[in-house]
Amino acid sequence: MTDLVVIGAGVVGAAAAYFASLAGLRVVVVERGAIAGGTSSAGEGNLLVSDKEAGPELDLALYAQRVWREDLAEHAGLWEFESKGGLVVAGSESSVAALRELAVHQRHHGVEVRDVPGDELRGYEPHLSPELRGGAFYPQDAQVQPMLVVAHLLRLASGLGARVRTGAEVTGFLRAGDRVTGVRTTAGDLPAGAVLNATGTWAGDVAALAGVHVPVLPRRGFVLVTQPMPARTIRHKVYAAEYVGDVASSDAALQTSPVVEGTGSGTILIGASRERVGFDRTVSTAAIGALASKAIALFPMLRDVRVMRTYLGFRPYCPDHLPVIGPDPRAPGLWHACGHEGAGIGLSAGTGKLIAQALIGERPDLELKPFAPERFPEPEEVLS
Repeated sequence: MTDLVVIGAGVVGAAAAYFASLAGLRVVVVERGAIAGGTSSAGEGNLLVSDKEAGPELDLALYAQRVWREDLAEHAGLWEFESKGGLVVAGSESSVAALRELAVHQRHHGVEVRDVPGDELRGYEPHLSPELRGGAFYPQDAQVQPMLVVAHLLRLASGLGARVRTGAEVTGFLRAGDRVTGVRTTAGDLPAGAVLNATGTWAGDVAALAGVHVPVLPRRGFVLVTQPMPARTIRHKVYAAEYVGDVASSDAALQTSPVVEGTGSGTILIGASRERVGFDRTVSTAAIGALASKAIALFPMLRDVRVMRTYLGFRPYCPDHLPVIGPDPRAPGLWHACGHEGAGIGLSAGTGKLIAQALIGERPDLELKPFAPERFPEPEEVLS
């Protein structure tokens, strides 16, 4: 008998499968496509605390940092974990003041942050524009290669007895009364003691198969990849202070704020854009142009650097900007781990461990109530 079926072989599903297997559960992961075939293959691999305001998401981010750095420390090399730190920069005195105020609240909740005067920014990043007025450095910010995270967590879970089935699309749920007792897939039925919905941007559709409402929507974003540059041309993850506001915004229209960082191969990644356009995969020249021009404003030397390619992905967005984590009382036996938006890579390790603790009856290290699946009103309640 399978204890847990995990739907979705992205980074959140892989983390849950690993920690559940480590806790002694018999796990099967089902994925309709290839592993890491969705959002996990289209991000930059951010493990950030710097962009989180005080509240449940910051608490989860700090917890996830401990899991990455402690529980998963021995495996860090497998997914190119790099504790590079994040440098947030501001171009006006008002933006500097807002950044300082944010840092005060973050410090109170355990975030490490150093205020950086404008004349010291180039000591962190020699190629930054001299026009910038100040910033903040976050040593806890880190980076991983997300597709390697997925592949290796699933491999480690398999070593603990988990099974991974690709090419198996979930078409419905097995039920005993109101209780979910497994899944129906295109490859056959899978009875299980519990089912975890870790399907990212498709989590709302999967939840609907069980008759419950989880309002996860896709939010499109683009990333630019430059030609290889000399090592450490850009040393940290660098982004404009406006990025924090964009992350917290619910605006459906296009938003762009520059996020620039180097990789081990020498390429430079440039993000970040956000817009709610459904699953439209049309390349947006407006988004790409805005990202390029704003990155050049931060690093003028990028004007002469060629972009080799761009790619896009869809962040799983929730209206209140908090993920959905935990059991669903509306369909006992069904659990969710989804809706992490652009923070899913960083939050995945913490989410996976918390889910595993709750599944085996332990008290989770972090209170799950703020992430409860049933916190959203049903659609008819919204319309009434």
